[in-house]
Amino acid sequence: MSDFADIFAQVIQKLGGRDAVQALLGVGPSALSNYLRRAELPRDKMAIISTALHAKGWSFEPKKLQLYPLTTQTKRRVLLIITGGIAAYKGLDLARRLMDRGFSVRGVMTESAQNFITPLSLSALTGDKVYTELFSLTDEAEMGHIRLARDTDLVLVAPATANFIAKLSHGLADCLASTLCLATDAPVMVAPAMNPNMWQHPATQDNLTCLDQRGVQIIAPVSGDTACGEIGIGRLAEPVDIADAAAQVVHSKRNCLAGRHVLITSGPTHEPIDPVRYISNRSSGKQGYALAAACAAHGARVTLVSGPVSLPCPANVTLVKVNTARAMHQACLSSLPADIAICAAAVADWYVLNAATQKQKKQNHVQPQIELAKNPDILASLSQATSRPPLVIGFAAETEHLIRHAKDKLAKKKCDWIIANHISDDPSSSVFGSDHNKASLLKGVDIIDWPYQSKQALAERLIVEIDQWIKAHDCSIETK
Repeated sequence: MSDFADIFAQVIQKLGGRDAVQALLGVGPSALSNYLRRAELPRDKMAIISTALHAKGWSFEPKKLQLYPLTTQTKRRVLLIITGGIAAYKGLDLARRLMDRGFSVRGVMTESAQNFITPLSLSALTGDKVYTELFSLTDEAEMGHIRLARDTDLVLVAPATANFIAKLSHGLADCLASTLCLATDAPVMVAPAMNPNMWQHPATQDNLTCLDQRGVQIIAPVSGDTACGEIGIGRLAEPVDIADAAAQVVHSKRNCLAGRHVLITSGPTHEPIDPVRYISNRSSGKQGYALAAACAAHGARVTLVSGPVSLPCPANVTLVKVNTARAMHQACLSSLPADIAICAAAVADWYVLNAATQKQKKQNHVQPQIELAKNPDILASLSQATSRPPLVIGFAAETEHLIRHAKDKLAKKKCDWIIANHISDDPSSSVFGSDHNKASLLKGVDIIDWPYQSKQALAERLIVEIDQWIKAHDCSIETK
């Protein structure tokens, strides 16, 4: 029996036998036989297997063909902060869901949260002490709040009230929970829950936008009946969905891009007609900036070449501002070598060859003559450059035949992957200017459909794919 067959047999045994694994993966008996024959698992199936093994207290390293038990030391830690609100009772279910996924959960509760559930309930579930006070002589002696903030792989606030979200966005630290969120160097995720009107209030939305721009992942509430009797968006997302999102972030948060140079383009370009008017594509730059923030958070050295947008530069990112496609093209080539290039900018296809140096005045019966010329193709240039990044990823925005056009672009540009966005006329699902996105990732013949999610969540999903690609290709690191 081969090494792979031997370890795969152990995996099947840990997960309850062949029938259980077939049901878990949604495949038939022949598929398992094919995996054994090829001595490998498809990456999407490997992710399912790994999550299921984590839930049972095991970790699988397919590259090393090793299966070993998770201990307190090897388990990933989640600091679960429960704030005050009727949805606090779901925090107990969430703690259990996290533990089912192999996490060690340490609880923190605000004073208001203790009006809905008791620290004893949470402690009994997690098997760990629950922390409630910022100035506690006992807690500080056992574990100071700074250590508590650092000794975790994720800070998860669920439910997060409108009040607590406002605290975070303004950097307040007037309680243990808010202090921990400021003191941690781990990723922070919040799952809001509140009255629908509170959720839709401009102040709340501004606070959420602020947190999103700082790299805080937001698990949006869902629509339905709320405790106050109103119907609308405000219900806490289902604990199972929050736990899955936490698992995705924690399992990928290993500084997987440490030491690597990632080049990202973002925003529109402005091609002058005259000093006042220009040709452009619609783009807020939010997806590119979310990608830059996520890559930097995962340890990458990020160069962000951005067209004109009104977004703050993400932390630990080198920002290169440009206006035109030709300037963006030159900035990208000057930024090579890079390990990864992600072209998320909405670059104008043409520029005005005869741009006026003065504002063109409107005259009766006189139509301005605009002569257009093609802009350089940045994605194709990077894909075919002498110092080509090992992984080049493009974006495709289409109004129809999304996958067909994206496949054509993938072949024509000679890049490695394409992220395909469907452009909708419906304002509720449009990607332009929105904080959310729905896309499909095309990798050769593989197509991965992603759900409608925040642009930050999409960035994290892409990093998971990049991490898997790096491991599979064992890429060298550029040191420019």
